[in-house]
Amino acid sequence: MYEYRDVKLKIVEGDITKMEVDAIVNAANNTLLGGGGVDGAIHRAGGPSILEQCKKIGGCPTGEARITTAGNLPSKYVIHTVGPIYRDGSKGEAQLLYNAYYNSLKLAKEYKLQSVAFPSISTGAYRYPKEEAAEIAIKAVLDFIDKEGGIEEVYFVLFSNDNYLIYKDLLDKKFN
Repeated sequence: MYEYRDVKLKIVEGDITKMEVDAIVNAANNTLLGGGGVDGAIHRAGGPSILEQCKKIGGCPTGEARITTAGNLPSKYVIHTVGPIYRDGSKGEAQLLYNAYYNSLKLAKEYKLQSVAFPSISTGAYRYPKEEAAEIAIKAVLDFIDKEGGIEEVYFVLFSNDNYLIYKDLLDKKFN
């Protein structure tokens, strides 16, 4: 565990759908209607009520975030955010990815949520380089804590050991 301005930062290797937090973040696509990877896992584990709410929302632009209840998941809410598809790094991908994390936390604060769990957004099917994505994720979270506050715990829940080790290495360098 790491601590930054009284906010606990934790990295977990595992399944985000099992996290008992106020909100888990879904790395969604623009339609919010489910997909592969984290998105598909959240929709399957959460049940049809999440999809029904997403249909009513009507989509989400890249870099923005929307919120639904969590259906059958142990969390209270799902924050759906859309990260960028990585092309070559020159199409504004870094800013869009940063916005996806930052805007997810803004929505959590708006709903007075204290604990949020993030997956590694855009690093699966959207092919964002994992180390660069982790650096952006950490920067967005720390910037949010500096500028906005109002959150107590942020988890980075990584499905693979290699991604877990990337986050661990970056956070160790920053905090140890």
